[in-house]
Amino acid sequence: MFDYETLKFVWWLLIGALFIGFIVMDGFDLGVAALLPFVAKTDDERRVALNTIGATWEGNQVWLVTAGGALFAAWPLVYAASFSVLYIPLMLVLFALFFRPVGFDYRSKLENPKWRNAWDYALCFSGVLPSILFGVAVGNLFVGLPFQFNTAMQVSYGGSFFDLLKPFPLFCGVVSFAMIITHGATYLQLRSIGKVAERARIVAIVGGLITATLFTLGGFIVNRMSGFSIIDQGLSNGVLTPSMKHVVMADGAWLHFLSAYPILWLVPITGVFAALLSSFGSWKNWHWVAFISSAKTCGAIFATAGIALFPFVLPSSIDANSSLTLWDATSSHLTLQIMLGVVVVFLPLVLLYTAWVYRVMRGSVSVENIRENSHNLY
Repeated sequence: MFDYETLKFVWWLLIGALFIGFIVMDGFDLGVAALLPFVAKTDDERRVALNTIGATWEGNQVWLVTAGGALFAAWPLVYAASFSVLYIPLMLVLFALFFRPVGFDYRSKLENPKWRNAWDYALCFSGVLPSILFGVAVGNLFVGLPFQFNTAMQVSYGGSFFDLLKPFPLFCGVVSFAMIITHGATYLQLRSIGKVAERARIVAIVGGLITATLFTLGGFIVNRMSGFSIIDQGLSNGVLTPSMKHVVMADGAWLHFLSAYPILWLVPITGVFAALLSSFGSWKNWHWVAFISSAKTCGAIFATAGIALFPFVLPSSIDANSSLTLWDATSSHLTLQIMLGVVVVFLPLVLLYTAWVYRVMRGSVSVENIRENSHNLY
């Protein structure tokens, strides 16, 4: 059906699309959780916020599980190296996400204010920490991760958790947090009525401006950073290993793909203007405009990172030649073909089902609605 080179590129696009799906669909869940104690002051208001995402957050989280599964099957070397180097951050994210199902299930079991307040802050923690650490992980791709392969293709790791907390990755964590907070706020003002929506509107206005500013600043920083560039490698249509290429460091190399294809500058430009439009839409009470623009911001920011890194997927800070690319970190031709067939069949079904769920669950949530239906809501 497709040659090996084309399949490698197609799976780069598909895995990127899965992660964008997670950021867009689960991003507003994380944002709402992170904002919970701040935009909702009373118990009824917090129940309003929780019920805007309560029916769909579990399904949205499946995007992350699917992306991880696709990463394991399509890019086994990337999966192995990244999950080892980023073991502690990923475990922190996992433990933070544990608070979500427990918080939703147990918060309303007791009417004790201290009990509910404790779970509210636990849910807030489950939104804040992953939002920051996901950005830190992406930022570390631009500075490289401490791993290398030897001649026998055995991988070794160096450094510690604190080595991952360099200035630029931490900056990316702040960008990610601002983006997720804005996305959650635009969703809250879309799905809620009353004081919760008004407070979320203020957060969305400010958050959109901050996201646009920080993302633009990040572009200037990346332009001044040293990046990786491939000087020589084997045929991308064949079976490659990381040791078959020669990689050098060069100033501004992370933007070489954007320079080669100027049309791709529309992606980061879309990210900036969509963030500004989400802020403007919130200010004008154009709720759908604000939310859709925020979703575009999330997708464009992640896509910009992928385009800037292309063709690198997991750069190495120890040995540049050990860096993994979409050409030399993939599974076999047959494996990619079979997986693509599965995607062609099941992805449209998943999208149709998701659209149906959101259509059924549409509508706004208010304090009055919470009080009238207290027996069957969070």
